Amino acid sequence: MSQISHRQLFSLAIPMILSNITAPLLGLVDTAVIGHLEHAYYLGGSTIGVMVVTLISWLCGFLRMSTTGLAAQAYGQQADQESLLVLTRGLLVAMVIGLAAILLQTPYLNISITLAGGSEEVALYARQYADIRIWALPAALINMVLTGWLLGHHRAKAVMWLLIVTNVINLVLDVVFVWYLDWQVKGLAWATLIAEYSSCLLGLTLVIKHYKNDLKYRLQNLWQLTVNAIALKAYFKLNRDILIRTLALQCCFVFMTAQGARLGDNIVAANAILMNFLLFISFGLDGIANAAEVMAGKAKGAKRQLELQQVFKLSLIWTGLFALVYCLVFAALGEYLIRLISDIESVVNVADSYLPWLVVLPLIACWSYLYDGLYIGLTQGRAMRNTMLCATFLVFFPVWWIMQIFGNHGLWAAFTAFMGARGILLAIDYQHRHKTFI
Repeated sequence: MSQISHRQLFSLAIPMILSNITAPLLGLVDTAVIGHLEHAYYLGGSTIGVMVVTLISWLCGFLRMSTTGLAAQAYGQQADQESLLVLTRGLLVAMVIGLAAILLQTPYLNISITLAGGSEEVALYARQYADIRIWALPAALINMVLTGWLLGHHRAKAVMWLLIVTNVINLVLDVVFVWYLDWQVKGLAWATLIAEYSSCLLGLTLVIKHYKNDLKYRLQNLWQLTVNAIALKAYFKLNRDILIRTLALQCCFVFMTAQGARLGDNIVAANAILMNFLLFISFGLDGIANAAEVMAGKAKGAKRQLELQQVFKLSLIWTGLFALVYCLVFAALGEYLIRLISDIESVVNVADSYLPWLVVLPLIACWSYLYDGLYIGLTQGRAMRNTMLCATFLVFFPVWWIMQIFGNHGLWAAFTAFMGARGILLAIDYQHRHKTFI
């Protein structure tokens, strides 16, 4: 058995860190572009609009997760045909869900924006954004499958360039549509739609190039193998557990946004800034988790238990170090970073008052990201589901209920407790399964 080295871990982690960070950086640019318009309700409206559309793609995160885990295990087994079937099943499900979202968009957007709350202006601009962005969902879901498959095949650099190119397109179009054409929140939505379909075309090109000359041969009987009843049953069972886990997670994120909207336009705008910072933190830490994910999947596919433990130990060390760096960065530069995002003084002051929560969150939350990565690679969907349900309904909502008299501070206290509980519960489960923490 070969030893897993720091270099091997970072050959996967660094491209994923760079590519993962482009997503929250784009979110920060989106927020900054809108945040420098004259009214807070533009930022609040775009935040609600993003939430109601991306809720669907977040709930469908199982497409990326299950594809990565299953593809990584197929890669470890050197089972090329099974790897292709993982891809085609994922693409089929992504297209069905995407088309269903388009057909049902009117009732969904009506209900979700109403439930989200907020002022009349926030609701107006949320609907303007969502009416356009919803049409990007089919491409966004297909991109999840393509990204997961490439990552499962240790194609981290390909994923990195795919995401960087896509987000650069989005960023440039943001500036052109919002600042130069004065499309306001509609400009953000059109920029994202164009970027998603550009990414879809580029990702499909990478997959086709991967198979090169034998693609035609592999397409023979592909449909019959893809819709094989036994294989689909196992696929949907795994995805069902991940879907329930993601639904519980999204309950917390949606509640954060919706409850913030009920506390006022400045609160929802300030929380949008801080949540974008949190996404920046999480996607950076997910670089280590993604590396652990594909290496753990490969180790499971190749039946190398000791290799799995090496992956866990190295990932644990680097996750803690990265989280500490994030804490120090936001402690030193947090107020400055907030002012880069918005120059609305009331929003800046509100965001600054809740900044301490963001300073402590990296060290509390980082362990949940690492264990999520390991469990995705091991395709342990049931454990992910159960621990998330416990953290959501036995920690997040009870803590918020007790702390709600403290307003937005109570909301952030509940979220911090929730993130800590996720890591603790997964660590206990992992120790029970593998009889070791380190």
